[in-house]
Amino acid sequence: MTKLVLEHRIDCDVETFWAHFLDRDLNARLFRELGFTHYETVEQRDDATHVHRTVLAEPRPSVPAPLARLMGSSFRFTETGTLDKASGVWRFRMTPNTLADKVRVEGRVHVVPAGGQVTRHLAVDIEAKVFAVGSMIEQTFEKQIADGWTRGAEIENRWLRDARTG
Repeated sequence: MTKLVLEHRIDCDVETFWAHFLDRDLNARLFRELGFTHYETVEQRDDATHVHRTVLAEPRPSVPAPLARLMGSSFRFTETGTLDKASGVWRFRMTPNTLADKVRVEGRVHVVPAGGQVTRHLAVDIEAKVFAVGSMIEQTFEKQIADGWTRGAEIENRWLRDARTG
């Protein structure tokens, strides 16, 4: 099992962070800019204590050849997540369209105020129980998740800067 832990500074307050994080249109725009071929909010609902969201996403393929053959030509995943409003923690699970019974990706996001900004904390557990290529799957997912969240933070910070100067 691989454990990925990342921190990113986002140039906004906690309330703005969650508003952006849960904004359907901003997410679609973000994933397009990250190079995804498809991103769709399937469901998003808000109740008194939680926000629940399910999305379907298809990244551009960039996996080693052995994994591409194993996972097929159109890799996509469903992400289900829940924000606990009281604790300010987002918990999510990514389920791939192939090997769903052998690959587990679960994570948590929370933010902490940091002098006019927030520090976004991301922790992801990646586990692939696939003979001979499990560690390759975990390493590939780890790299793509880390790259995506890091680039996402850069893009969001650029948008926030542009909104202030625009």
